[in-house]
Amino acid sequence: MARSNLVRANPMGDMVRSGLVPNIEDIFRDFSLAPALRTLDQVPRMRVDVEENDQAYILKAEVPGARREDITVSIDGNTVSIRADVLDERTEQSGSRLRSERVYGEDFRTFSFQQDIDDSKAEAKVENGVLVLTLPKKQGTGGKKLNIQ
Repeated sequence: MARSNLVRANPMGDMVRSGLVPNIEDIFRDFSLAPALRTLDQVPRMRVDVEENDQAYILKAEVPGARREDITVSIDGNTVSIRADVLDERTEQSGSRLRSERVYGEDFRTFSFQQDIDDSKAEAKVENGVLVLTLPKKQGTGGKKLNIQ
């Protein structure tokens, strides 16, 4: 049985071996989307629960470390925005080592509801790091259902 001396053609092989063109596998091995995609699956720092009944929307937002005067709520039609300046300081004593963690910055969330909010009747209160918004629905802005003839 005769052996074949056929060699598979690799036009880029000589250029890669000469160093003129980097190996394509090396380019993709170093390329990573992990840093760019890392923030996409993170849970927002301001966690929110939203409930709805016939008269109002009830929104509960966690704002730990935010003082009452550092929270701003604005209402524009059916859009509600919450902004909170947060400063949370915790210290732990661990053996002879002292560890300090500081969380600070601004949390911001915006929500759009199906109906406009009656901003003259809206209420906000904060207790134990939870902001509770009672957002009454404006009457007459729920749209109209047409009967088809």
